[in-house]
Amino acid sequence: MLAKFATRAENSRGRLFVEDESAHRSAFQRDRDRIIHSSAFRRLKHKTQVFVEHEGDYFRTRLTHSIEVAQVARTIARTLGLNEDLTEAVALAHDLGHTPFGHTGEDALAECMAPYGGFDHNAQAIKIVTMLERHYADFNGLNLTWEALEGIAKHNGPVLGDVPAMLAEYSAKHDLELGTYASAEAQVAAISDDIAYNNHDLDDGLRAGLFSETQIRELPIIGACYDRVEALYPDLDHIRRRHEALRRVFGVMVEDVLAESRRLLAEANPQSVDDVRMAGRQLIGFSDGLAADLKLIRAFFFKHMYRHWKVRRMRRKAGMIVQEMFGIFMEDPGMLPDGWQDWAQKGDATQRAWVVADYIAGMTDRFALQEYEKLTDPMTRA
Repeated sequence: MLAKFATRAENSRGRLFVEDESAHRSAFQRDRDRIIHSSAFRRLKHKTQVFVEHEGDYFRTRLTHSIEVAQVARTIARTLGLNEDLTEAVALAHDLGHTPFGHTGEDALAECMAPYGGFDHNAQAIKIVTMLERHYADFNGLNLTWEALEGIAKHNGPVLGDVPAMLAEYSAKHDLELGTYASAEAQVAAISDDIAYNNHDLDDGLRAGLFSETQIRELPIIGACYDRVEALYPDLDHIRRRHEALRRVFGVMVEDVLAESRRLLAEANPQSVDDVRMAGRQLIGFSDGLAADLKLIRAFFFKHMYRHWKVRRMRRKAGMIVQEMFGIFMEDPGMLPDGWQDWAQKGDATQRAWVVADYIAGMTDRFALQEYEKLTDPMTRA
């Protein structure tokens, strides 16, 4: 029972390379399955969310984060009458383009790539699923549907101004209509990303000892959730109390998105998925009140977590590792592994830079640390 403005698999704009349809799976189910089976998706297991992967087994990684985003997204999509399979595909793929060491790694690589067109993880995700994954006989990439690619490229809104080179290059062949909004399914994936990281950053920050429960109880939403738990379970141990409180925070965000999105959709009254794209604004989102509360929570995270001295130390080292490796490979592309060095030596400096960036961006945290050690430590074997 899909809403009028939902995306229907049978109406898909198709794939760049035409394939026979599956007898048992919709086009969007195949998209999701190809993403799950991709090498890039598996590598998310060892890529940073906030904490570098080797710092502890209990902290979220890009993989566990992506699974949490997909779980939230499916719930919201089902409730709003949207296509769950497309929503899940976009949610699972939204972080495929991230570098090792999270946003620190991306910032470092973007700085290195500034003379060559810059680096953007959304554009890199498109590059991965259209070019860098090389497993299928008939095409490079995963040959995802237009709708899945649109969602990956535009889930945060229209791509305006200086369009990253990879996005522009692919869109010239398979027009993703970068200047419009994405489907409601992609918008759900984007807001689910916000819900997931706001919630799990609380949990990971507490677990890491970067801030205390006393501190976060002063924040909007969170203190009220703790109060409700203590009223219901006055003798609960602190581990269960934390879990019960944080899952209520999670619930507050989901319920707010559902209520606000229903209001926005009713106001816009889209009769098709194209009406959603042309609405001129996001139709899936938080209410103004909750958005203001989350802004305060994010400010707390920046002060007590993202800029904590322990995190800053690791980020400084991570940025140094990325930049030094980039410089080494640019100076001598013959130090790249077989295959990569062939591509790097074929073109000009820009071509070489993109090969080096693709190689580094695909690394996991642990592989980047190992590769850096091999490159810089005389006592480590190549």
